[in-house]
Amino acid sequence: MPLKSKRPRIDPLSPPYGEEATEALELLGHSPIQLFRVWARRPELARAIAGWGNYYFSRRTALTVRQRELVIDRTTALCGADYEWAVHVAIFADKAGLDAEQLASLARGGPTDGCWSSADRAVLDAVDELHATFDLSDDTWSRLVAAAGEDTALDLVLVCGWYHAISFVVRVLGLPLEPGTKPISAH
Repeated sequence: MPLKSKRPRIDPLSPPYGEEATEALELLGHSPIQLFRVWARRPELARAIAGWGNYYFSRRTALTVRQRELVIDRTTALCGADYEWAVHVAIFADKAGLDAEQLASLARGGPTDGCWSSADRAVLDAVDELHATFDLSDDTWSRLVAAAGEDTALDLVLVCGWYHAISFVVRVLGLPLEPGTKPISAH
């Protein structure tokens, strides 16, 4: 693996933010974490990303909070994206009902670990297969649809792909962990 600087490759904006950056950060809907502050350097980019994120963090998505976080946490763990993993675990693990054993399984285990229900296993099998093959077999697709439905399956594939992209971004940027969060290896 290539060596990287210990500094982020693009510095996040620091307060005080300009009007456009402030508006873009408000659209992202969370506290201004480093990743959002990098995006807000280009407000049009931040606004576009906010539209995508607002769908998946709203009640309009077919994914439950638990399903969404299983997809995000497993994807970011498989990609070694400590920054994004840490943010999601800190903010959403409790809301998704993920306990310490399940977080450890997401970080280092797999869908066959005993802590997963059959519905959770169908989600995780799909995520692992997408990560490994960039596709789903008919069997994996059928089990996912049986466990969660077609609309959820489609949203799952899109979120998984999106968090591969986010994982690439946070790794390339070299963002340090947000205060109070823990890397994948701590679980």
